Amino acid sequence: MEIKASLKYVRVSSKKVVGLARLLRGKTAAKALEMTKCIRSKSAKLLGNLLMSAMSNAENNNNLPASDLVVGSMVVTDGPVFKRFIPAARGSAHPIRKRTSHISVVLKKVESN
Repeated sequence: MEIKASLKYVRVSSKKVVGLARLLRGKTAAKALEMTKCIRSKSAKLLGNLLMSAMSNAENNNNLPASDLVVGSMVVTDGPVFKRFIPAARGSAHPIRKRTSHISVVLKKVESN
């Protein structure tokens, strides 16, 4: 059984989220949530909220306890880029790229023997 949750158009670069997502893959949902609370970054807070959403989806929609869930996959992809310009010397302009990302998480039920 797979439980999915996604977060789209997040105003953080995907490069900043991928490293943390790689750390959380394969961990139990509760352990991954604890790890996000210990890390002080915007991406950790976003991933923590996304994990809580996926866990509540599992409990409310599929009647699965949160203790039986494992982070199966956590995928971070690039979203659209906002292109802006900042004034520079001698009447020129420098481009600024404000990147966004899409994050999706899949929780799987642990098979107990």
